[in-house]
Amino acid sequence: MATGTAFRIPMWRALAVFRFAALAYAGGLVIYRAHDYEHPVGGWVVLAGMVTWTFAATYLYARRGSNRWPVLVADLLVALTFVLASRWIVGGAQFREGFSIVPVTWHGGPVLAWALYGGRRLGLIAAVILGASDIYVRQETGLSTVTGAVIMILAAASVGYVVRLATEAEDKLQRAVRLEAAARERARLARDIHDSVLQVLAMVQRRGAELGGEAAELGRMAGAQEAALRALISETRSRRAGTAEVNLVARLEAHAGPDVTLAAPAGAVPVPENTAEAVTGAVAAALDNVRRHAGGAPHAWVLVESEPGTVTVTVRDDGPGIPAGRLDTAETEGRLGVSQSIKGRITEIGGEVVIFSAPGQGTEVEMRVPVR
Repeated sequence: MATGTAFRIPMWRALAVFRFAALAYAGGLVIYRAHDYEHPVGGWVVLAGMVTWTFAATYLYARRGSNRWPVLVADLLVALTFVLASRWIVGGAQFREGFSIVPVTWHGGPVLAWALYGGRRLGLIAAVILGASDIYVRQETGLSTVTGAVIMILAAASVGYVVRLATEAEDKLQRAVRLEAAARERARLARDIHDSVLQVLAMVQRRGAELGGEAAELGRMAGAQEAALRALISETRSRRAGTAEVNLVARLEAHAGPDVTLAAPAGAVPVPENTAEAVTGAVAAALDNVRRHAGGAPHAWVLVESEPGTVTVTVRDDGPGIPAGRLDTAETEGRLGVSQSIKGRITEIGGEVVIFSAPGQGTEVEMRVPVR
C-alpha cells in the first residue's frame, strides 16, 4: 500500500507524538520502580535503548520516498526484544505483584506503524506478535494479563480501518479535482472555439451558399462541422451524458453502410451513456481516417465484443496500412486525429487503444473499455 499520500503525513507525525509520550511514561515507571527489579541495570539499559530507537525511528519514518519495510521490521524486532527482556529484568515475583513490562505501552508504536503503512491486516500481525510476547513474559494468564494484548489488537484494527477509509476518501477527492480541472479546461476550450473556429465555420457556410457550386458543398460541410462542435461544447450535452445505460450497438448502427459492415451481438450491449458517446466518437474518427487515407473505395468492419466487465470495439479496414513511425510523426507535427480523437476519448473513460497495422495489410484499431 502506498505511503506517500497526503493524509498519512499528519498520521505519521501523530505516531511520533505517541512514541515520545509512551517513552516518557515508561521512563517515569523505570525511574520509580527500577530498584525493585531483579536486575535494575537491565531496566536502565532497555530505557536507554528505547530512547535511542525512538529518535531513530521517528527520523527514519519521516524520510519520504524511502523504502519503509526495513524500518518496519527493525521496529518490530526492537520492541519484541525489549518486551522479552522484561521477563529477566523485572522478575516473576514482581509480575505477580502487578508490575508491568519495562516498555509498558511503548511497544504499541510498531503496531500502529504497521497498521498505518499496510492497513488492518499488517497491523493485526504486529499486534498478535507483540501481544503474545507480552502474555508470555508475564508467566501467567489472567484477565489483566490479556487486557493489554486485546487493546493492542483493537488499536491495530481501528487504525487500519481508518487508513482504508482515508485512502478511499482521498482517491475520491483526487478524482473530483481531476474532473473539476477537466471541466474548467473544457469550458476554456469552448470559449476559444466559440470565439474563433465556430465563427470561421459559420462564415464559410454563408459564403459557400452565396457562391454556389463546389463552394456550396464546402459550405455545407463547414455547417455540419459547426453543428458538431456546438453539440460537443454545449452544457446541455455535458449534463445529459452520464451513467444511464444505453445500447452501444444501436449507437454504432448509425455508422453502418455500404462501405462499413457492423458485426455485433444479437442482443443489446448496455454501457453507460458517457462510455457510449466516447466509443461512438472514437469509431467515427477511425472510420473518417479510413475514408481519408485508405485510398480508392476502402471497406471497413466494426466488430463489437461484449465480455464481463469490458466491451471491445475493433475497427478494421482493407487499406494500405500505416507505415512504421507515421503516427508518431503525425503527432509531432500537430496532427492529433489518432492521439486525441481516438486514444484521447478512450483513455478518458479508463480504456485502452491498441493499433495493429503494416504496409499493405490494412489497419486494425482495437478499443477496450471498462463497463461499470
